[in-house]
Amino acid sequence: MISFQDIDNSEPYLKFKDEYDKAVAKNQNIIEAICISSYSLENKIVDSRFVNLKTVNNKEFIFFSNYTSPKAIQFETHNQISAVIFWAETNVQIRMKAKIKKLSIFENKKYFESRSKEKNALAISSMQSKKIDSYDQVKINYQDAYENQDLSLCPQYWGGFSFEPYYFEFWEGNKNRLNKREVFEKLENHWDKYILQP
Repeated sequence: MISFQDIDNSEPYLKFKDEYDKAVAKNQNIIEAICISSYSLENKIVDSRFVNLKTVNNKEFIFFSNYTSPKAIQFETHNQISAVIFWAETNVQIRMKAKIKKLSIFENKKYFESRSKEKNALAISSMQSKKIDSYDQVKINYQDAYENQDLSLCPQYWGGFSFEPYYFEFWEGNKNRLNKREVFEKLENHWDKYILQP
């Protein structure tokens, strides 16, 4: 589930929350999954992966990860991202474009302390996306962290990212591919709203 805190009252944010509520009512599975695409300046390639969207706090969309991971490095060198959510139960896709940044150490520590020991043991034990000899070693590292580490202590290499979209596209699938595409694009201090052809 996604937590909403003091959500911004502009139309695209309210529409996002409305679409989320409809998906919840339809029992959408893995509703917090969001695909984040980033650009690697080093390799000149685009990468995409799913993460768990944890919170929408006012205008910011927040998720957590390892700060040494490839995506985190890409965010540091090129802070432009795109994000996509698809809720199959309501046949709605939401595309976003944004700039991304790290959360504060205080916010990271506060959230880390609220998580389960099991999740924290994995965050502590895993050097995300680094090569390892075997999956058995992954499990050994996890068990060692679970039994021997302070699982309330947030490591420096783990934390949150937030992004504030300047572009939303709400895609609604319909019969005969008469799909509705409603866009909100931020221009200076207001949202420009328009429809795209299917």
